[in-house]
Amino acid sequence: MTQLSFAIKGDICHSLAPRQLECVEGGYAVCEDGRSAGVFRALPEQYAGLPVLDCTGRLVLPGLVDLHVHASQFAYRGTGMDMELLDWLNACAFPEESRFADLDYAARAYGRFVEDVVRGPNTRACVFATAHVEATLLLMDMLEKSGLVTMVGKVSMDTSAPDSLREPDAASAARAVRSWLEAAQGRYERTQPMLTPRFIPSCSDALLRELGAIQRESGLPVQSHLSENRGEVQLVRELCPWSAFYGAAYDEYGLFGGDGRDTVMAHCVLSEEPELELIRERGVYIAHCPASNMNVSSGIAPVRRFLDMGLRAGLGSDVAGGTLTSIFRAMADAIQVSKLRWRLVDESLPALTATEAFWLGTAGGGALFGTGSFKPGMEFDAIVLDDSRYVPEPAGDLPTRLERTIYLSENRDIEHKFCLLYTSPSPRD
Repeated sequence: MTQLSFAIKGDICHSLAPRQLECVEGGYAVCEDGRSAGVFRALPEQYAGLPVLDCTGRLVLPGLVDLHVHASQFAYRGTGMDMELLDWLNACAFPEESRFADLDYAARAYGRFVEDVVRGPNTRACVFATAHVEATLLLMDMLEKSGLVTMVGKVSMDTSAPDSLREPDAASAARAVRSWLEAAQGRYERTQPMLTPRFIPSCSDALLRELGAIQRESGLPVQSHLSENRGEVQLVRELCPWSAFYGAAYDEYGLFGGDGRDTVMAHCVLSEEPELELIRERGVYIAHCPASNMNVSSGIAPVRRFLDMGLRAGLGSDVAGGTLTSIFRAMADAIQVSKLRWRLVDESLPALTATEAFWLGTAGGGALFGTGSFKPGMEFDAIVLDDSRYVPEPAGDLPTRLERTIYLSENRDIEHKFCLLYTSPSPRD
């Protein structure tokens, strides 16, 4: 099915709010010209002429959204997990990313990444590439052909990196960004550039100033890392003694949201009240990455605090700090680590529920793209899953089936995947 307007019949679950699911058994999710027209118990007369994909007995969910993933790190998932962040970057991330100067290697490595995401439940993602212009364009070409909708960043870094990866200076790094943006202009429909300073320790003040100027000129969204690891936070204090806190260093150069500028900051494990208040004031999205925070020993982000404050928040796989691209895995990890924080760190912050984790992985992160639920007017992304293998009949009510899917689903369970105006081949094919 490749129609722009159609309906899917099945057992539908989607988020209306962080703590509110809408569940309709045997209902209809209607797509009209690429946007959701809503969920209905019976197909309204006005949509009677639409083609209907009958998925009776199957779960119909919004496509999942990955707010933070490193495509260039996919090849070494599951390695170096006994290191903390800064050592891990130097030992694993930077040497691997240096290899993307070789376009043949980049094609093979990025091809594996794109294939994996296409077969999984995610339909949208914010993606880090590397500092290499041509390899970043190659990744964007691949993602455009995949049918996914993504924001992709050429990484900018002019300090604290190997010579093979570090850009010579701020001026040359800015020229590389402008060259990349010029080459990407008019080239894509589903793939958008995203300004990507790696993080404060690898970006000079001069480079941040240049990127801020480019952002003002272009209006492009920004992605980076924030308050992930104790060593990193201390390093930022030393590098930016004039800054009240980590996020304020980005804000100084216009790279921290505000005035309608979209910004995604990954982690925020160690963000304290002043930083969280600035995040709220500027409308910054937090990409909560529970697997990575565990694997490189960064800690447990106070995600309950994010929700209580009404912050914009979603989930990130953060491959290769994380090991799986599926945001179902990130949902389960987010629930589990929140229980540990509640039990061992701060009993004032109750653990996440399955409903809240599902919201984070769909509508929460999806708000950046204008998707993530079946509310009328949202861009229509959906996945259809067969959950029958999880348990003998009866399977339980829809919230129970959804919770089970968060913990047990695998890519092989996905029967159909829709992303905006595109319908993928079955991931099973």
